[in-house]
Amino acid sequence: MGTANQTCVKEIVLLGFSDFQEMQTLLFVLVSISYVAALTGNMLIVFLILRDPALHTPMYFFLGNFSFLEVCYTSVILPKMLVDLLSETPTITLMGCGFQMFFFNILASTECFLLSVMAYDRYVAICKPLQYTLIMTRRICAQMSAFSWNISICMAIWHFYSIFTKPFCGSNQISHFFCDIVLVMRLPSTDTYMNEVSVTALTVPYVMVPFLLILFSYTLIISTILKMPSVKGRRKAFSTCSSHLIMVSLFYGTGTVVYLQPSSSHTQGNARFFALVYTVMTPVCNPIVYSLRNKEIKSAFKKSIGREMCPHIRSLKGF
Repeated sequence: MGTANQTCVKEIVLLGFSDFQEMQTLLFVLVSISYVAALTGNMLIVFLILRDPALHTPMYFFLGNFSFLEVCYTSVILPKMLVDLLSETPTITLMGCGFQMFFFNILASTECFLLSVMAYDRYVAICKPLQYTLIMTRRICAQMSAFSWNISICMAIWHFYSIFTKPFCGSNQISHFFCDIVLVMRLPSTDTYMNEVSVTALTVPYVMVPFLLILFSYTLIISTILKMPSVKGRRKAFSTCSSHLIMVSLFYGTGTVVYLQPSSSHTQGNARFFALVYTVMTPVCNPIVYSLRNKEIKSAFKKSIGREMCPHIRSLKGF
C-alpha cells in the first residue's frame, strides 16, 4: 500500500450501541441466540440440498447458495459485535476494519444479485414452464451464480483500493457496530468528497439494477398468474414466490431505511437498529421462511432424520 507510511490511525473505535448501555446485555443475549439460529438453520438447508437428490433443481441450487451466503454474512459481522458488546472499549485494527468492510461488501452485493437471479428463476418457472429445463440448465445456473459472486468481488476490491490507499490521520470513530463503507470512506484525512461520489456512483447501479430486475420479473409473474384459469394453480404459483418476496422485502426494505434516510444523530441511532434487521433477522428468517412454507424442504428433513435414526433403531433391536 503506497500510503501506508502516512497512516496515523492504527485502530478504529466502533461506538456501536455505547449510547444504549442499559440495552447492551439484552442485545448480547438476543444477538447470540440469533447468530446460533442463523448458523444452524442455514447450514441445515445447505446440508439438505446437498444430500437429497430431489432438491437438485435450479431453485434449490440458488437457495443453497443464498443460505451459504447468509452463514458467511453473519460470521463477518456478529462474532466481532458480540465481543464488542462485552467490551468497555470496542476497537478494531485499521486493516481488520478494511477486511470486514471488504467481505461485507462482497456478501451484501452478492445477496442483491442472487435475489434477482432467484426472481428470474421463478419467472421462467411460471411464465415459461415448458422451456424451464431448457433455459435453467445446470451450466446456466452455475454461470449466474458465479457471475453474482465475481462481480461483487470486483466491486469490493475497487472500494477497498479507493478508500484504503489514502492516509487515515483524522477521526478514528465509527458510530456503528461494524465497518460500514458509508462511514469508513469518510475517515481518511484527505478530501473525501470525490471519493464518496465515485463510490456512490459505482454502488447505486450494483444495488438498483438487481432490484429493478426483481420488480420487472415479478411484474411479468403476477401478470401471468392473474391470467391462470385455475384458482388452485394461482395459489400454487403465488406460494412458490411468497418466500422469496418476503426475503426481498426484508433485505431491501431495511437497507433502504438505513442508507437512503437523511443523516443526523437521531437517524443514525435508528439506522443501527435497522441494520440489525438485515444483518441478524434476515439470515435468521431465511431458513424459517423456506422450511415452514416448503413441502420439499420438510420432506428432505424427515428423510434425512429417518436415515440417521434407522441404524440406531436397528442396533437397538439387535439387543
